[in-house]
Amino acid sequence: MEVLVRVTEVKHLGARLLRVVFADGLVREIDFAGALPGILSTIDNDTAFSQVTVDATAGTVCWSNGIDLDPDVLHGDQEPASGHAPTVVREYRLQQTA
Repeated sequence: MEVLVRVTEVKHLGARLLRVVFADGLVREIDFAGALPGILSTIDNDTAFSQVTVDATAGTVCWSNGIDLDPDVLHGDQEPASGHAPTVVREYRLQQTA
């Protein structure tokens, strides 16, 4: 059975950088500078981009203007439809505790 990729936490780290935590323990720090074309340009400013949250139903990052990003793309399992991939700055897994 295939497990759906879901975002559990997101933190704005400054500029266009987000720390995204996934349900499988993967953590990615992703830089979206230069990767917000078309409709995504509505969040390409400091104020709007910093207002990122997690949509608990969809399990992805979103903004109040209705923009959300595919969790499979954020996780690195698929390429973005726009062809403008963000840059993964850092990637690691959370430690399991007993």
